[in-house]
Amino acid sequence: MGGGSSEQPELWGTQQWISNTSWPLYILYSVLLTNTFRKGSISLLPIDITDSDKMAEAQLKDFPSLFSLKGKVAVVTGGSRGLGLHAASAFLQAGASKVFISSRKGAACQEACKALNALPNLAPGAVAIPVPADAADIKGVEHLVAEVKKHTDRVDVLFANAGATWGEAFDTHPDAAFAKVMDLNVKGVFNTIRLFTPLLEKAAGADDPARVIITASVAGLGIGTLGKQGTYGYSASKAAVIHLGRNLALELAPRHITVNSIAPGFFPSKMSNGLLEIGGGADKIGKGNPMGRLGRPEDIAGAVVYLASRAGSHVNGEVIAIDGGSLWQRGELNVPSKL
Repeated sequence: MGGGSSEQPELWGTQQWISNTSWPLYILYSVLLTNTFRKGSISLLPIDITDSDKMAEAQLKDFPSLFSLKGKVAVVTGGSRGLGLHAASAFLQAGASKVFISSRKGAACQEACKALNALPNLAPGAVAIPVPADAADIKGVEHLVAEVKKHTDRVDVLFANAGATWGEAFDTHPDAAFAKVMDLNVKGVFNTIRLFTPLLEKAAGADDPARVIITASVAGLGIGTLGKQGTYGYSASKAAVIHLGRNLALELAPRHITVNSIAPGFFPSKMSNGLLEIGGGADKIGKGNPMGRLGRPEDIAGAVVYLASRAGSHVNGEVIAIDGGSLWQRGELNVPSKL
């Protein structure tokens, strides 16, 4: 009709079928052909699933150890308090044999390790080791790596958590403060990962990669704090470090190292206490969260153990927001407008 037949041939050749079919359907067609040979003939009907097939699918490899960190060695920067200390506690209680705690202040490192080593459920011989170092300075990171090497020849998990913030109005925001935040939160994270990579490679394998976990923030995913206590450098640094993590995820994947980020919302900590107070207190801000509360230590613990364990071995380049969903309430970080 009209110079061309509307009829299709009874049996299309593969070449003609491809040219007249969308690629997703062609891919499905290919999969069906590949997996449905029966006694020399081709069937496009599903193969019967036997009981043994179902049993095989139901089996999970050593599920009881899926979230175990037995024998792992971890390094936590910014580990003497707050989120870093929560993560360090989680690593040890999940079975890690050594966890190195680093922060600028030596006394704070010692106090944190004392508390960690007193935990009642550590594996035999497990220990938290203090290593004071300034992660914002390349010499400090080099010192940290050198000290860790005195105790181990490998690192299974690197938690790049050291960070800082600064709150001030836009018109008076100091250049030095902005630079300080960017130095620690971005350059410091990059240098920490770069200099620890040789130790991570020694622990890395195809079935069980070494892990890098970066502490970002929901302020790097949405809009952070504006106004009189504007955290412009902090928000910019966390957006930058999220993108850095994605780039390093692809850079280091061939070396069997995964790189992921966590993006916490409001957690009671020394860093966030000022904003919590200005915003009306922890109870008020917590009630404004979709889940009706602020973050808890166990929320951080669960996320980092997942990413550090065999359970998270195929997760790479991702960002996990730990904020109860507050980021999505208005498409931005939900902070009181009077800030």
